Amino acid sequence: MTYQPPCTISPPVERLLGRICEMVGRLSVSAQGEHLRLRRINRIRTIQGSLAIEGNTLSEEQITAIMDGRRVVAPPREIQEARNAIEVYDRLEQRDPYRETDLLAAHEIMMRSLMDAPGRYRTGGVGVMGRKEVIHVAPPAGRVPILMRDLFDWLNRGERHPLVASSIFHYEFEFIHPFADGNGRMGRLWQTLILARWNSIFAITPVESMVHARQQEYYEAIGQSTNMNDSAPFVEFMLEVIRETLGDMGSDQAADQVSDQVQRLLRLVDQEFVTVTEMMTGVGLSHRPTFRKNYLRPALDAGLLEMKYPENPKHPRQRYRLTSKGRSMKALLGEQ
Repeated sequence: MTYQPPCTISPPVERLLGRICEMVGRLSVSAQGEHLRLRRINRIRTIQGSLAIEGNTLSEEQITAIMDGRRVVAPPREIQEARNAIEVYDRLEQRDPYRETDLLAAHEIMMRSLMDAPGRYRTGGVGVMGRKEVIHVAPPAGRVPILMRDLFDWLNRGERHPLVASSIFHYEFEFIHPFADGNGRMGRLWQTLILARWNSIFAITPVESMVHARQQEYYEAIGQSTNMNDSAPFVEFMLEVIRETLGDMGSDQAADQVSDQVQRLLRLVDQEFVTVTEMMTGVGLSHRPTFRKNYLRPALDAGLLEMKYPENPKHPRQRYRLTSKGRSMKALLGEQ
């Protein structure tokens, strides 16, 4: 009989699938000319998030410095982990998520100089530790090659939507725990790779960063699925993480499309009405036509500013303030 991972598709999962597919379609269109800055930022978030789940303390700034070849003062092992992860993610598009040999090759790079025999399945038993006790004993080492072959055979049959299939694979991979070390980061990497093969937007989607923000829920979802012998709780958790991550990406893209001049203006204005003169002084301009063309008009057209007297744009006591959309954008820019 062919292997079939147990997973019950619940109504919440079906709703999340529909919502995510809608978001992916919208983001894919807007990302056709993907900004390199956004791609780079999300890649850094992805790497930092996945490593942080495993206890790596490097910040996004330190990951950026390593990526740029600059010197970083940090534990050598953590620097090696970052260098390995950067290399793996840089080659992400070259990997085939449906080939077991590609998984082994990626693990060899991810764990290079960090363990004995990277890129090979474990030869001994392993357990997953909770805070005080073992919470999962993985299958015997002799079963690992068979279980991984069955898992890849199932994945290649394409019986589930990639959003669901990638989540099931991720859970089953963690349950098998095929390697002596590096299972967590490889499981997350492979889900990203499966999703990126389905839609290229996931090659730059920092799902790992969002998982890091909800790390305790991540482990709880794995444990709940194991107790139920059904990956449904983990699938639902991961789809919710993906939905949330795509929502954040949409906001980031919107902010990325706002000009530097408008961003400066948004940071200056608040909920109180201000005059053109006050705004010009704040941004350091004295030429009114330039201010109107490059700052004021784009902000008004984007719905980020509103007039005190909209029925009379040339009112002698005209004032401007942020709209609710402008306040949301200002808050987003403040987080960057």
